[in-house]
Amino acid sequence: MLALLLIAASLTARAAPDATLVRQLADEDSSTKVAAIRKLVQAADPGTTRILQAMADDALVVAGDRVLIADGEKAFEAATGSPIKMPDGAESITVNNRIRGELANALAALKLFDSDANVRLESAQKLQNKVGPEMAPLLTRALEKETDPRIKPLLALAHAQSNLANTDPMARLAAVKALSGSSSPAVKSLLLPLTEKAGEADPRVRYAAISAVKSIDGRLSLTENLGRVFSGLSLGSILLLGALGLAITYGVMGIINMAHGELLMIGAYSAYAMQSLFRAYFPGAIDWYLPAAIPLAFFAAALVGVVMERTVIRWLYGRTLETLLATWGLSLILIQAARVLFGAQNVEVANPSWMSGGIELMPNLLLPWNRIIIIGFALFVLALMWVLMNKTRLGMFVRAVTQNRAMAGCVGVPTARIDTLAFALGAGIAGLGGLALSQISNVGPDMGQGYIVDAFMVVVLGGVGQLAGAVWAALGLGVFTKLLEGWSGAVIAKIVVLVFIIIFIQKRPQGLFALKGRFVD
Repeated sequence: MLALLLIAASLTARAAPDATLVRQLADEDSSTKVAAIRKLVQAADPGTTRILQAMADDALVVAGDRVLIADGEKAFEAATGSPIKMPDGAESITVNNRIRGELANALAALKLFDSDANVRLESAQKLQNKVGPEMAPLLTRALEKETDPRIKPLLALAHAQSNLANTDPMARLAAVKALSGSSSPAVKSLLLPLTEKAGEADPRVRYAAISAVKSIDGRLSLTENLGRVFSGLSLGSILLLGALGLAITYGVMGIINMAHGELLMIGAYSAYAMQSLFRAYFPGAIDWYLPAAIPLAFFAAALVGVVMERTVIRWLYGRTLETLLATWGLSLILIQAARVLFGAQNVEVANPSWMSGGIELMPNLLLPWNRIIIIGFALFVLALMWVLMNKTRLGMFVRAVTQNRAMAGCVGVPTARIDTLAFALGAGIAGLGGLALSQISNVGPDMGQGYIVDAFMVVVLGGVGQLAGAVWAALGLGVFTKLLEGWSGAVIAKIVVLVFIIIFIQKRPQGLFALKGRFVD
């Protein structure tokens, strides 16, 4: 019986945090508070989390030499948790930014022993790159107990980081080797001081740190290039949506439409108008304004395209220079109309919540959802275009007029009507491109000007009237441009791309994919 009482007493004593350390939390010196927090975390008694959380919530007070947890009109002894009457004159313990940072780190460390695996995972993620040598014993215990395969590697990295300042060179060497497999820029920053003699006296640790930094640099370079490729694909998707319409209209009618960028602008403003409508009348469904804007963007741009074709362009077929000047004038009219209707300043088009955030593949590689969805949307529009051009009567007529307008007219194809429908279709697809562009770029009257030249380059490079050529040219130019920008800057990249296209067109004037037929102008 006596033995059982002794065991119970020892367990009770272990469960309560050290009262001396708890009193040090009320010290006026911040360094004393920090030291007390670190020692309490190392002990990891069950009541420690309760005390540190109260301190973080400004609920830890001091009355004389007693430290209490205030809960409204009630109070509890911080060390034992015993309820007492709130004494008069109790004062809050001052918590500055330094202490708050230390408390956040300490609470994250203590949650490593939580029974909920998700809580431990979140705690381990918070501790990455924020651990000091004082946490090494706690992380050792957590690592020994942890069995979850998601959490154990994170704990191993945190434990290695905590040992970088260990006095034992072998412990530092083991920590450096463990961190050499990381792909985090923050880990590289931690290892860089160890590559210099002033930061690491032991040559074995220093050479291991140099090798680890080189290894991390290689992985960081790879992930940066992967990020550039992804950005290039998303840029190529926008160029593809902008160039598909040009590929149709230029291929069917031979028109250089300088107002095509303003059709992109109409699609973007359609997204803004639908967003404003949902905010005013359907605020609970604001996340769905973008799908609702898809038909509006298509038909608004298509209607403007029909008006342009019927009033101006139809009288200028076969006169390339005149169509260029006329459509340039139309682009100025559309820009001014947008300024009158929506103002000269850019307007805000917000991402829906389901397009926010992204997928983190690596510490420095995040794939944003808005760009992923834009790539998928571009592929969806491309698939619809392929079906339309290859499986429908309208597509057959468009291909016939593109290959030989005179012969198509002779066999009964209504070429004038096909011109109007093709121009409307190309304009509508440009509107969809503007809708997608509104999710990653500013929406303003001049937004189309930055994409019209790139869209024409895609059409010329891919081959007039060729969907496959437009796809390969758009995606290729997007990826090539982003890779060059990462190595040489945006201006040099634009120059190199333009020079490449000029040389390519001189060697292969028909583009990547030439039109096939008995007679092609």
